[in-house]
Amino acid sequence: MKSATGRWVSGDDFFDREAELRILESRVRDRNHVLLTGQRRMGKTSLARELGRRLESRGWICLFTDVQGATCPEDVVTRVAEAAFPVRPLLSQLVARTRDLLRGNVEELSASGFGVKFRAVLNAGNWQRHGDALLRDCAAHDKPILLFIDELPIFLNRLLRETGGAQRADAFLSWLRGAVQSLGEDSPVLIVSGSIGLAPLVTRLGIPDRINHLDPFRLGPWDRDASIKCFERLARSYELPVEVGVPGAVYDALGIGIPHHVQSFFARLRDFADKQGRGRLTVDDVAEVYRTELLGPSGQNDLVHYETRLEEALEGRSHAIAMEILAEAATQDAFGPDARRCLETLYSRLDENAPDRVAEVLEVLVHDGYLEVDDDGSAPFHRFPSRLLKDWWSARYRGHYKSLASRSAELAGRPS
Repeated sequence: MKSATGRWVSGDDFFDREAELRILESRVRDRNHVLLTGQRRMGKTSLARELGRRLESRGWICLFTDVQGATCPEDVVTRVAEAAFPVRPLLSQLVARTRDLLRGNVEELSASGFGVKFRAVLNAGNWQRHGDALLRDCAAHDKPILLFIDELPIFLNRLLRETGGAQRADAFLSWLRGAVQSLGEDSPVLIVSGSIGLAPLVTRLGIPDRINHLDPFRLGPWDRDASIKCFERLARSYELPVEVGVPGAVYDALGIGIPHHVQSFFARLRDFADKQGRGRLTVDDVAEVYRTELLGPSGQNDLVHYETRLEEALEGRSHAIAMEILAEAATQDAFGPDARRCLETLYSRLDENAPDRVAEVLEVLVHDGYLEVDDDGSAPFHRFPSRLLKDWWSARYRGHYKSLASRSAELAGRPS
């Protein structure tokens, strides 16, 4: 098993998740379209890729496309065409329909080179027609096809930032839903995923029915046992001796079994052992590497990703509210009912719908895995499930952050 800290994995490097794979494969074989959800770094892309690898061995064709960089529907259709490029019957159909518009022998191009030519054919007036034809070609193929579209919510959020973006996002989702439903049982099976939530986005837009054809499947974290077994397997693969208790200490330090974080922690512990000339890792090394590496400069790339995705999921005042909530939860150990009332009061000066906006932001933060609800039956508290993320967020604000309660008290004490 190879250490993987920034790539999706499959085959021998794919660990655990057998139950999830069985369930997901069953849904796909039953021709159900799937919305694959779960907090970031949980391994959604790896799960889909491993599913694709296994389905291909059983006669399926699996097309994978990432639309994170797409700026318009034409780009998305082009990404799907590029994914279909290696499948010669599909390529032949694409070429036959656009022969008068494409120049040169496209069969000799790479997928990206073909994509450049195909994209030049598309415009705001014809992308739906070409998208419909491409999906019909997939439906007519003699093998079943799985189409995995990754980072669709990021593309939609980019649309929303443009003039008329809400209408364009609605039009795209309505088209995709109608196109696959019109093909019935012959339709390529869709798996849609992303590192920010699609459901909160369409709810916020008031169009939740646009994704009601997608069957939600949430990928959760590893439990303690799976996290420990993964670490032990990595240690054996690299012949790295570890003191009894090290794998458990790794899980306890992280607070939750996010696969990427387990892998990242192992990689940094292995580097630490090499730098120190150690023949064996100890429990004390776990605490040292957690403090100096995971929370230090070398760990910033892993954690800044969370803030970047939050900026893509929320904008303007909603993003500011999210940062307030996370700072409060990190420095005060929880975002509780009193803090929520204080936040709503503070923002009510700027937004008459502040309570609704806070509720929407909390839904996103919970859906995307920043926070979880700790409800004892009286009033809910929101806390970080990840100790690593909490400690990182706390380190950024500790020393200069004022709690919401103290700020509210200060405002109340001011003369009107």
